[in-house]
Amino acid sequence: MGATELKRELPVLVYEAERGQEPLSMLRKKWIAEFIGSYFLVFAGTGAVIVNTLTSSLTHIGVAITFGLVVMALIYAFGHVSGAHFNPAVTLAFLFLRQIDARTALSFVVTQCLGALAASLTLLSMFGHVGSLGATLPSGSWQQSAVMEFILTFALMLVILASAVHAKASKSFAGIAIGGTVALEAMFAGPVSGASMNPARSLGPAIVSGSLSHLWLYIVCTTAGAVLAAYVYNQLHE
Repeated sequence: MGATELKRELPVLVYEAERGQEPLSMLRKKWIAEFIGSYFLVFAGTGAVIVNTLTSSLTHIGVAITFGLVVMALIYAFGHVSGAHFNPAVTLAFLFLRQIDARTALSFVVTQCLGALAASLTLLSMFGHVGSLGATLPSGSWQQSAVMEFILTFALMLVILASAVHAKASKSFAGIAIGGTVALEAMFAGPVSGASMNPARSLGPAIVSGSLSHLWLYIVCTTAGAVLAAYVYNQLHE
């Protein structure tokens, strides 16, 4: 950046700092990280569901491990850029804890959903309408899946806060802890509710495949579970 550009930029930086907001240039980097991360989470995770539907080569366990590994890899790739949310429920939980401001939270949620939609459109163009594009659907009653998604996301958010946020946490292992939790929960809960734990992960496949009947469940229950986990964490560590 030259001297002229710096002079133009400084008033903006000072103004936004006074308002407690990040400069737009820094926020753009976070948007890019959240978009790419959300894209590859859905591309790899639901892509594994599609490939398994076509070939039966991965099995349910393979799909669960794929979700866990991609989350782990993305945390280490983008955690230092955006915090590696890739999940509107996680972002709203951090907003509840006042770890981020409302503007950043809203922009993250929109970016995450766009990344998920782009991934599902990519998979549709590659494989066609196979396996509902990995959409999360209840295998039993919607009430059963609602409770399951609430509990799963509650547990995941507690692991995120305890491993990546707490001052005494070994943050270098956060990606392993969070990715392992995603894989574990997907293994035992996937056959019940789809183990979404993430509104964006459910939104992309649901909209592109047209499987919208239970989408609300995967938005409301996951968000409620994450926010309650943030509340409990705050009570435990205040």
